[in-house]
Amino acid sequence: MKIAVVGTGYVGLVTGTCFAETGNHVTCVDIDEKKVEKLNNKQITIYEPGLEVLFERNVRQGRLDFTTNLEEGIKDAKIIFLALPTPPGEDGSADLKYVLKVADDLGPMLKEYTVVVDKSTVPVGTGDKVHAAIAKNAKVDFDVVSNPEFLREGVAVEDFMKPDRVVIGAESEKAKKVMETLYAPFVRQGNPIIFMDVKSAELTKYAANSFLATKITFMNEIANMCELLGADVDMVRKGVGTDSRIGKRFLFAGIGYGGSCFPKDVQALAKSAEDVHYDFKILKSVMDVNHEQKQKMIEPMKNYFLGDLKDKTIAIWGLAFKPYTDDIREAPALENITKLLSMGAKVKAYDPEAMENVKEIFGDKIYFAEDEYDALKDTDALMIMTEWPVFRTPEFDKVTSLLKNKVIFDGRNLYELNQMKELGITYFSVGRNKID
Repeated sequence: MKIAVVGTGYVGLVTGTCFAETGNHVTCVDIDEKKVEKLNNKQITIYEPGLEVLFERNVRQGRLDFTTNLEEGIKDAKIIFLALPTPPGEDGSADLKYVLKVADDLGPMLKEYTVVVDKSTVPVGTGDKVHAAIAKNAKVDFDVVSNPEFLREGVAVEDFMKPDRVVIGAESEKAKKVMETLYAPFVRQGNPIIFMDVKSAELTKYAANSFLATKITFMNEIANMCELLGADVDMVRKGVGTDSRIGKRFLFAGIGYGGSCFPKDVQALAKSAEDVHYDFKILKSVMDVNHEQKQKMIEPMKNYFLGDLKDKTIAIWGLAFKPYTDDIREAPALENITKLLSMGAKVKAYDPEAMENVKEIFGDKIYFAEDEYDALKDTDALMIMTEWPVFRTPEFDKVTSLLKNKVIFDGRNLYELNQMKELGITYFSVGRNKID
């Protein structure tokens, strides 16, 4: 089947590559000439484990190509995916200008029946707007379908190739059959393709991400209570997570969620609720708590240094919002770096993948280390912001010999309390007793 994917960001590139892997011919379209040039030269433009192998194979075998020309890209395509950015506006609403601009352009370009798929995360009612924009100038039949993505950065290829479920919002039987045929290779193990109306599909994506954000935030609130009550959030997590009604995932306490999805989607759902005059109280609390949680390590650090961080040098391990990605959108590390610099501290940072992206923000205002140990040289304290595996079992003798003070402020609870006590490290974590 010939498929077009408009947008070669994270979702678009993973989507296009994975569809090509099952034998489809996929053309990806993007207005960024430099990005398209790189992709056509077999240079992948995002970091995602496992994607590069599929990308190189499908480009080499002629099933995956790239263009800046929309009309050329959609020629003969039976399905056109819109994988375009929907950035949050100042009021939290999703900005649909990119989606609607492409929809408007598509109308006169369609030559035969086509299924146009909203892959972007969009508010309820966007499908109707996309349909209206295309219909203004379309001379052939078409359907607009909602097919939200549920990709986790770091394991996106696995999520796409073996999805828990595929959600498809479609109004016509013709569109349903086209989409069912497309996704059949991905659900051979029996995981469901769930058909529903377009508006329900649009809401499903926001509901899923907002629920997961709420789950994370609830456990962070429990962690804060644990600190006040002398309890251990890790023990509470195990006791709660083994309840089959709740489950074990998304219960780890830390310094809040970030990334491209959770912050944006929670804001957008809250704004959609506001637009229909519904007071979504839980989501407001989730956003407030998460904002405060991101800088949770700052206060104990200030107290440790008697309220003065001026001229202190802080090592930061981890800049990406989560491991196995170079994505720094809404990453807690960024807020903490900004706060530390504002207090007169110096920062030395290391991340396995995200440093180039952070350089674009801070430039030479912070030192970017060659590795995790280089970041520790002549520093007053270590702050951990991302739970990369490489940080889980460091050479602690080397760590303590490089630090001026044997103190760690761990926003991801990587280490066991007893271990820190035996090593004589003053250890601050989230929702557990401080080790002096």
